[in-house]
Amino acid sequence: MLRVGIVGASGYAGNELLRLLAGHAHVEVTYISSRSLAGKPVSDQYPNWRGCDKWVYKPHDPLAMAEQCDVVFTAVPHGAAMEIAPKIMSRGGKFIDIGTDFRFRDCSVYQEWYRLKHTQPELSKEAAYGLPELFREQVAKARIVGNPGCYPTGAMLALAPLVKNGIAPQQGIVITSMSGVSGAGVTPKPMNHFPNCTENAQAYGTATHRHTPEIEQGLSELAGAPVRLVFTPHLIPMSRGILTTAVCPNIGAKWSTAALTQLYKDFYADEPFMVVLDEDTLPQTKAVTASNYCHVSVRYDARTGCAIAQSVIDNLVKGAAGQAIQNMNIMFGLEETTGLLAPGLMP
Repeated sequence: MLRVGIVGASGYAGNELLRLLAGHAHVEVTYISSRSLAGKPVSDQYPNWRGCDKWVYKPHDPLAMAEQCDVVFTAVPHGAAMEIAPKIMSRGGKFIDIGTDFRFRDCSVYQEWYRLKHTQPELSKEAAYGLPELFREQVAKARIVGNPGCYPTGAMLALAPLVKNGIAPQQGIVITSMSGVSGAGVTPKPMNHFPNCTENAQAYGTATHRHTPEIEQGLSELAGAPVRLVFTPHLIPMSRGILTTAVCPNIGAKWSTAALTQLYKDFYADEPFMVVLDEDTLPQTKAVTASNYCHVSVRYDARTGCAIAQSVIDNLVKGAAGQAIQNMNIMFGLEETTGLLAPGLMP
């Protein structure tokens, strides 16, 4: 059994990680920490655990965690994971950061967008970018993984077949994503206060969102050349889920929706969590709620010569905790789908 620790288990992503790990056949959760809730049962924070939880939050102690865990997940604000990772890895443990600290190979990009000095540049260079469908071989060999952001996961999975095959342009891609409120985290803010977000849709981070360089980094690696794009996120009044629409201009006149759909089906043929929808079906967030699946579709607009790719994911599962477990399974040579095959919730 793998001994697993979670730092930041009191947040939405950390709690979702605990929920999924509770049903994993090869895992024992041995240490879950919270700075603010140490000594309290998990069910005090999340009432869904009442009657079935056995966990109590422990104090934040990376060295104690390193002694008791084979792998540690961090679900913490930017800047925190880079202080924890060396302590875990010095004792031979593996490390998966659900946050932002190890997503960028070039620390100057991290420092530019997050306005924070990166104190572990060598670990950042070593870290695999944990989007298995695109970078599985890197994850399999890694000691440390930077789990992708939720928006980049949806965007890159929507666009990867077009970018990898040289169909999408390197300039001019426009991505629009709509996310549920849980993507903003557990800490209340005016924007996600119920009276402000219900019956309301609002854009944010226009031209400045920190996931932009992360999407560009991943797509540039696939393309073998720099990719520049426009990304605009929107908050919509639902709890969880992300719908992404990506428009690729000027892909040429030889394509059709049928041909592009077949391209996607071939590209993702061996991917257990990728569902390529047929020409008469479009993605909907409800279909993937609480699951690790990503549904994608693609259309060709003959009038403008554009490809329109769409994806849906659950931002807390495939966009965070589920993908982190998928990475853990790969890192330790387990069946990749272990603990993750439950379908979405309907209705």
